[in-house]
Amino acid sequence: MQFRDFEEVLGFVPSESKDQRLASRDSLVHYINLKLLVNGLPIPKCFEDNDRLGAPRLLNTFHQRLKRLDSIHCPADTRIEQFLQRHFDRIKGCSSLKLPDLALILDRHGIARELSLPHDGDSYENQYVSSYRVRNGVLHNPANDRRTTVGTFHVTEGGLPIPNDKKAVPRLTFASLFKHAMTPPEDLLELPFTQNEPEKARVFVSLLIRPLLCPEVPGFCQEQSMEVRFFVPGSLVSNLDFVESIFGNAGDPFLPQNDAALDVDHWSGHSGCVILAPHLVNLTKKEVGLPHFDEATERQKRDGMCWKAEDEKYNDGVPFKLTCRDEEGVIVTLIADNYFGYCKKEVKTQLSYAANLAGNVEEEHAGGAVAFASFNLGEEFLADSRRYNNRSFDDVAGDYASFIDVRPEGFGIDKNFPQVIYIPEDARACVSEQKISWQRAGKRHQIPLKPDHVYITPSGYKMKMKKHPAAPS
Repeated sequence: MQFRDFEEVLGFVPSESKDQRLASRDSLVHYINLKLLVNGLPIPKCFEDNDRLGAPRLLNTFHQRLKRLDSIHCPADTRIEQFLQRHFDRIKGCSSLKLPDLALILDRHGIARELSLPHDGDSYENQYVSSYRVRNGVLHNPANDRRTTVGTFHVTEGGLPIPNDKKAVPRLTFASLFKHAMTPPEDLLELPFTQNEPEKARVFVSLLIRPLLCPEVPGFCQEQSMEVRFFVPGSLVSNLDFVESIFGNAGDPFLPQNDAALDVDHWSGHSGCVILAPHLVNLTKKEVGLPHFDEATERQKRDGMCWKAEDEKYNDGVPFKLTCRDEEGVIVTLIADNYFGYCKKEVKTQLSYAANLAGNVEEEHAGGAVAFASFNLGEEFLADSRRYNNRSFDDVAGDYASFIDVRPEGFGIDKNFPQVIYIPEDARACVSEQKISWQRAGKRHQIPLKPDHVYITPSGYKMKMKKHPAAPS
């Protein structure tokens, strides 16, 4: 990765002088103003260009043309919307779940940080976050910086099984909360960048990241990542400054080079979406379609997914995150809070989801991976497994008769996985002969040593014949 890549993805730059830092910021502010203009949003008065043939005229014309294409979303958003359409297609009242038609795209690192403060000021504050410009960058202080997990995790019904310690949410309720998330209050959409202006820019802000799911293992697999899209109301853009500084900025999702589906070697096939909507805590249970207590199921009563009084708040007015996912590989999460840690943890949760579907990988946050040491056993190998646990093949055959097909020659075949072979404690494997042999009742027996089979001794030691990746063909 070149230095320029580090700067645009993670904000890392070589050492700069004060003048260079000021020049870099001026360039970034100029770029932000161009982005605001091309999206039809107001810019600060001091940056307006009164030249009748200047950039505003050209970009305004370009914006009017783009408005005709507002309903055409980038490939990643299209995949997410298609999942929502399929998942809620037959649920009454759940149609037309759409992501924002207009969102200010963070196509490089640093834009979110600059947008999170007034262009002419060094601080910004609302009910969810306080931000300050400091000598070495920026300080963001969310109103909620620590959160208990009790009652926090909600999962939509109709997809993968819901753990018993999570709250099960009807699909109709998810759809209602999603639609409210897409229509936040006007003040929540205001960009801090234009806070001191008479005409403020109000818009969603979006980010694309490509968190790593599987690292490259030379000779075995290529690096793979999933795609995750973030959407936040403009006043919460500081949250995306935090996210992209951890996971990196994957660029403009409309550009072909950033379309994961065109990167078949490195895309895992999984898509995620995270939407910040702290205003959802103000909705009542009745508003979001939950049943009355008398009509609720036992689990709905246990999880609080029903109401007795019409003014009862959803989740008792406490912040939560609600996930919708199934086995297709798309996961959408609404976060009713601006706690920065939720966004970081949600990316890790979505990585765990993708890892479970992909197989052969495990997300670090899941508590570690199961790993086994492997060795080159040479041309011949004598099991001699009794020295490890003093168990014989007859012991294994007796204990696990329900799933081992025991053969009279003294070996067994797994009934569920026929490529798994159970061999005696004194078995000898020979690569040159491509055979495994042993003595039983005074007679010598043997079976083929096959490259696509796994052979297990009574001690649990596993062996298989495999070509060394560095060996010549």
